[in-house]
Amino acid sequence: MYSMDTSTNGQPRSLNADPGKGAAQTGVRPARGSAQGSLVEAEDRTRGKVRAAVLEHGPISAAELGRLLGYTPAAVRRHLDQLERDGVIEVKRMVKSGAGAGRPARRYVISSQGQQHWGDDYLDIARTALQELASLGGEAAIAAFAERRFAEMEARYAPALQAAGPSVEEKSKALVEALNQDGFVANANVLSIHPVSKKPLPPQLTAVQLCQGHCPIQNLAAEFPVFCDKETEAFERLLGVDVRRLSTLANGGHVCTTHIPTGRNHQQERP
Repeated sequence: MYSMDTSTNGQPRSLNADPGKGAAQTGVRPARGSAQGSLVEAEDRTRGKVRAAVLEHGPISAAELGRLLGYTPAAVRRHLDQLERDGVIEVKRMVKSGAGAGRPARRYVISSQGQQHWGDDYLDIARTALQELASLGGEAAIAAFAERRFAEMEARYAPALQAAGPSVEEKSKALVEALNQDGFVANANVLSIHPVSKKPLPPQLTAVQLCQGHCPIQNLAAEFPVFCDKETEAFERLLGVDVRRLSTLANGGHVCTTHIPTGRNHQQERP
């Protein structure tokens, strides 16, 4: 799904798819206001279909949306542009497997604001439940709950990462693919060239930078950051190295960013 770009130009390598004329004339010309109202309603219905498709299938490209909904590329992009201006959707730049070092493709996902269109009662319920759990069992109870949540993710991802072999880069690539299957809008870059000197970094400093553009529990993690901690620990176990979380969406970051060292066997350094 997402693969490594072998570029050596000093940039990080990326580890990363005619209408009819309408109703028959009746001999009576509709009022201009009525016609305009019908047009606006039709536009709203179409935009709603585009929005729903992005929610269900995102991250998705404009071309894929057009094929899915049967609309022309121009029509889809017009609605996408409006939804983006309204803050309902967001654009994520993603490198597709086999795309080489070209420009990352634009993929559309629903924004946090857009999610509110479908209601967020679940968020209030989940927050209330976690607060009640904390009142009964303290922070340890929340941590245990988060541990169980990410243990399930770890169990699902483990076979793919084990199949990737011992290379941390290959494991990171497999992790990106697994995260994208779960809608995390992930990508990863290999950091092996010094950004200023353009010279190769010493082996002990090479790394992979993993980014996640979407978090399905972002608002909950903002209140209970232990969810971010437990996800990071799951990544460590899956990759077999000590990783470092540089930023999170829950803490106000643009993306969740995880630094994954590739030049040393950190697994052997753990106590």
